[in-house]
Amino acid sequence: MTQSSTTTAPGRFLLLGDSHTRVIGRAASAAGIPFHGGPLGAGREFTAAFFEPRATDVVFTKPEAQEYYRGFLAEFGVDTLAEVTVPIVATFGFSAHFVATRENWLIHRRDDGSFPPGFLGGELFGAIVCAMVRDALAFYRHALGLGLRVLAVLPPQRVPGQSDPDVFLAAQDRVADAAAALGVEIVDLRPRLTDASGFQRPEFCEPDDEIHGNLASGRLILRELLERGL
Repeated sequence: MTQSSTTTAPGRFLLLGDSHTRVIGRAASAAGIPFHGGPLGAGREFTAAFFEPRATDVVFTKPEAQEYYRGFLAEFGVDTLAEVTVPIVATFGFSAHFVATRENWLIHRRDDGSFPPGFLGGELFGAIVCAMVRDALAFYRHALGLGLRVLAVLPPQRVPGQSDPDVFLAAQDRVADAAAALGVEIVDLRPRLTDASGFQRPEFCEPDDEIHGNLASGRLILRELLERGL
């Protein structure tokens, strides 16, 4: 997996998450904005049971992710997460297309294939979604508890065929609301990235790819991060 750190100057943020972090890193590198971090693995790996908290740090359960993480800390010249003095920019828990996989929701559909009225806006749906991404939320809670500023970036508004678009849209909102309630700053660029359908405009999509944004979308995210003082 291609990592994205730059080392030309002190990093202005720590980038952690799945493959959706890559375009943010590419945009930062192209703009000469120093940072450290990048993707630690695939989005499905960062929902539940992917890390263990420590008093001043975290340990990722997947050895490859842990190796990348330790390397990122070393680039900052620190040994623990609590020693990082710049914001974290993360995508943990926001690969909503995994949550929205159609098979996950068959049991909740009526015989005609539709959801009961109000289901996607109801408490049961929200509880299920938050349970599915429980350790992503736990990571944010732990990082905030260590005194770090944490920003989470919503995913590209792209839904592959195996996922339900309505569940995708509703699920990302539930994850965003839960993270925001913890104190995470949500980076939501949907008004600038989507068309009237509510999904990603073609000029912000990675070609020949079902889920990722392209460098142009990464530039918009980076601009938003810079406007927020990173």
